Amino acid sequence: MGSTINPYGKDIIKVETEWCGRTLSLEVNRVGFRTSASVIVRYGDTVVLGTAMVGKTPVSMDYFPLSIDYEEKFYAAGKISGSRFIKREGRPSDDAILIGRLIDRPIRPLWPKGYRYEVQGVASVLSMDPAFRPDMVAMVATSAALMLTGAPYEGPVAGLRVGITETGEYKAFMSAEELDKNVLDLVVAGNANGVMMVEAGANEATEEQVVGALEWAQAAIQPAIKLQQQLVEKVGVTPQEYELVLPNADIQTEVDAWVDGKLGAPLRKAYPERNELVNAMRDEFDAAMAEKLGDDYPDVKNDYHEAFTMALHKDVRKGIIADGVRPDGRKLDEIRPLSSEVGLLPRAHGSSLFTRGMTQGLNIVTLAPLSYAQLVDTMEKNVERRYMHHYNAPGYTVGEVRRLGSPGRREIGHGYLAERAITAVLPTEAEFPYTIRSVTEIMSQNGSTSMAATCSSVLALMDAGVPLKAPVSGIAMGLMIDGDKPYVLSDIADAEDFAGDMDFKVTGTSKGITALQMDMKVHGLPVSVLKVALDQGKEGRAYILEHMLSTIAEPRTELSPYAPRVESITINPDKIREVIGKGGETIQKIVAETGAEIDIKDDGTVMIASPDGKSIEAAKQWIQSIVEEPEVGRIYEDRLVVSVMDFGAFVQILPGKDGLVHVSEMSEERVEKPSDIVKEGDKVTVKLVAIDDRGRLQLSMKAAQRELNK
Repeated sequence: MGSTINPYGKDIIKVETEWCGRTLSLEVNRVGFRTSASVIVRYGDTVVLGTAMVGKTPVSMDYFPLSIDYEEKFYAAGKISGSRFIKREGRPSDDAILIGRLIDRPIRPLWPKGYRYEVQGVASVLSMDPAFRPDMVAMVATSAALMLTGAPYEGPVAGLRVGITETGEYKAFMSAEELDKNVLDLVVAGNANGVMMVEAGANEATEEQVVGALEWAQAAIQPAIKLQQQLVEKVGVTPQEYELVLPNADIQTEVDAWVDGKLGAPLRKAYPERNELVNAMRDEFDAAMAEKLGDDYPDVKNDYHEAFTMALHKDVRKGIIADGVRPDGRKLDEIRPLSSEVGLLPRAHGSSLFTRGMTQGLNIVTLAPLSYAQLVDTMEKNVERRYMHHYNAPGYTVGEVRRLGSPGRREIGHGYLAERAITAVLPTEAEFPYTIRSVTEIMSQNGSTSMAATCSSVLALMDAGVPLKAPVSGIAMGLMIDGDKPYVLSDIADAEDFAGDMDFKVTGTSKGITALQMDMKVHGLPVSVLKVALDQGKEGRAYILEHMLSTIAEPRTELSPYAPRVESITINPDKIREVIGKGGETIQKIVAETGAEIDIKDDGTVMIASPDGKSIEAAKQWIQSIVEEPEVGRIYEDRLVVSVMDFGAFVQILPGKDGLVHVSEMSEERVEKPSDIVKEGDKVTVKLVAIDDRGRLQLSMKAAQRELNK
């Protein structure tokens, strides 16, 4: 390995530490000379390039322009894309988008309010160790690069993906195969102070198992955090000079004075009445400020609106902390009114409408043969996706005019969370040989649409007759922190989400948790607070599940008349070639003559699909006749004579299976010539009396007749 020339004359700086059984190293000044900062992170055979760019001047935006991206490179896994037409990486896969969100979520809260410089972080996987997923290495790379920019990023952060071993111990950097079979697949990201983000899929894990994993992971990420701090010290990072775009304190004082006495109890009404009151007050406020400021008001209107919104947020927090009352008058653990129905779309295979307060999700389930499964070809995997949950939320769901387009990162993330919530309770392919697509069309948003998507999807799946192992419900929990005292809220709505310190979504069955997603707005939380949220969320999930079961108690036993029928049979994998035939001739003939769709797996599982049961039965019998093995002692009726010889006749008892009826076995009477008894093309009944050591079949017509006459 040769040396690298650095055009700036800087030495390569490298730091390393032991982390969860392998060496983690961070290296700078080898590549990326024109970036604000770049770092190469190595862990095992995984190598990730983290780059960061920071703008030099603030931009005129009313939000922080931060973008975090994760780039999969097929070459990192020694692969070329399986697409026949496109070999170059293009639009990021859903997996890459989800990992980008995973990295973004613990980083985004750690910037000062009012910071308006453009920031971009990119994690590019250059080499992938197949022993573990590279996403947590990418998180360290992104965080380290941002730390090296000198921008006011209050990191570092690090994360771990945690599972539970067979002996009950927690372990990070498991293989994908281990995680697929695990009771828990939990990502925990945090800083030196506490947990910043949680995301998990689980197979009915208990709250105790999740809390234990959180505690273990928070301690285990500390070496990666300390290594980033060590790198910053060794590099000698120069802090960026910056200006914050903060609300005008005088405007906030003026707005606070105007709203004094108008907030609090008068606004504590159920949605949508509260929203209407707030909108009316905002209009009144606009009129008052326009009258006071005259022609100057349009220039500062956005500043006044921001101050008005801040006053509303402070009032929400004050009501919860001081009075224990939420903005819509609910108690802290109270769920909004629930309603639901199923079967409302006549031609859908399954449908439901789930409403919680003003949040509403319409869900539609479509069933298809397994051959319709989605092929997923990414850097990490090449698999078939049998269950898909898609989520849509157009502008009208929040009362806005918004151009329609392809789903964004939020829509993909919400759909994936609901999909993950249900995956653990889906029937196996053998139990239910269908591809399943669940689509949630959000009708109205006012907090926690991903949990509405989960609940509505479960109802629609049960309406479609999908035999779920157990029903799943979901709830979004919120949090207000006052000093050291946490106030945990069940079933948060928008006003509490915007004013709160945490958004914690949890789904599960009556036995345990199936999915988690938690995002922080404060700089880290102790696990003890998350435990309170989990326990309170368990009660809320049970309440929502009870309502769902009052609508439909169990999956329907009959599929929709418009759903395809699919049956499966298992054949010897060695017989697959015979069913397919030369150049696919046999299977094409079966499909053409029966009208059924046929899909054959490598393990010998054969899926037969058709809206017509007779079509399925005909295809099934045809296939079974091809793969059936001759059985000594069995009588085969009406079998074709394929040739007549001087010493007997050959009879086909199964496709491709001919046996000899010797002249002595044709009749109880003496037979001089076989052609006196049978001719080619006749149908006869025979008994298989023996198979010799060379696999030849010995048949008898007289033995068959003797047995039939008993």
